[in-house]
Amino acid sequence: MDNIIEIKHLEKKYDDKFKLGEISLSIPKGVIVGLIGENGAGKTTLIKSMLNIIKIDNGEVKIFGKDYKKQEKSIKEDIGVVLDNMFFPEILNAKDINKSMKDIYKNWDSKLYFSYLKEFDLPDSKPLKSMSKGMRKKLEIVTALAHKPKLLILDEPTSGLDPVVRSEVLEIFQKFIQDEEHSILLSTHITSDLEHIADEIIFIDKGKKVMQKSRDEIIDNYGILKCDIDYFSNIDKEDIVSYRKTKYAYEILVSNKEQASRKYVGCVIDRITLEDLMVLVIKGEKVC
Repeated sequence: MDNIIEIKHLEKKYDDKFKLGEISLSIPKGVIVGLIGENGAGKTTLIKSMLNIIKIDNGEVKIFGKDYKKQEKSIKEDIGVVLDNMFFPEILNAKDINKSMKDIYKNWDSKLYFSYLKEFDLPDSKPLKSMSKGMRKKLEIVTALAHKPKLLILDEPTSGLDPVVRSEVLEIFQKFIQDEEHSILLSTHITSDLEHIADEIIFIDKGKKVMQKSRDEIIDNYGILKCDIDYFSNIDKEDIVSYRKTKYAYEILVSNKEQASRKYVGCVIDRITLEDLMVLVIKGEKVC
């Protein structure tokens, strides 16, 4: 399968306070990849580095097989972007944005744009400054989709949306990748969204890539083993990814819950969520 994004040894430093990298990853065609990590982990820095919004110190970014820094202008036509902060002047309305985008993107589809406005119940004449955060976010998504990109790069695209609209947006994302020629990189703190639609998960912490696995591999294989304090010494170190001690018990992240359930018969093993995974990896302890 061809990769739509390839990143090799990407690094970005900020005055010795934060460093992103070295990060290497690839994203194939036809998938939705979820980017997770706590606030400040480097998700937005990674996205902005990929898009040459901030200059990287080292590394290489290829999108559609092309060096993004050298061929940014031609590549941008095929990328739809939604960043966490609104990028349109607040005096504009949706009609104004349509006029502007027609001059920017050769593939801009006004008919598609206004159909999305109708679908999301967005006014076309209301100034952005009078719109709610949720309405603005929907408008950003509509704008990203209306020039028919091959790749969507989204930073918190469903933030501020109610559950019904979030569900509608996620359905649109799923339709977008159905032909297996499109891809989505979606950074979000709403990890339950990714459990519904993501094919792969990239997990970063403190500027480092911790994990890149398929969603199914994480949900099907990982689990939380719970045991009392006295039993903890019976758990093999090789079976512990990380652990947390509570007042009366231990919560242990295991990477093979089926094997663990056979090995530790007296213990409970719970199904894991992406939120559980984040908490246990970030806040949990490692076995020395």
